[in-house]
Amino acid sequence: MNSLIADWTPRLLSVLRIVAAFLFMEHGMQKWFAFPAPFPFPITLWSLPGIAGVMELVGGALLLLGLFSRPVAFLLSGEMAFAYFIAHAPQGFWPIVNQGELAALYCFVFLYLAAAGGGPWSVDRLLRRE
Repeated sequence: MNSLIADWTPRLLSVLRIVAAFLFMEHGMQKWFAFPAPFPFPITLWSLPGIAGVMELVGGALLLLGLFSRPVAFLLSGEMAFAYFIAHAPQGFWPIVNQGELAALYCFVFLYLAAAGGGPWSVDRLLRRE
């Protein structure tokens, strides 16, 4: 059983990257395309939500593909740390109280991906083989 789990560990790293990137991209799609639900207020490109939306769309797409996985994940981890401390932490210490648990979780998932890479199912891996 341990061998089976160990065999799937690299693949599950790729699955984690793909699922996290897809869910993260939804935040950018919501901000810029009002899909799958409209953002609560209009945004402009050079506002904090506008820049975050671009990072969520472009960074999420790159991470979904596994292209430049480590640097993109590092930037997105920083974005989520910034979002947590700017938007959530001032509302209270505990993430469940300040509604920052998603930002904190994304921050550390992306930080892990920055260290671990995109896994075997990534464009980075394909480019490295050639």
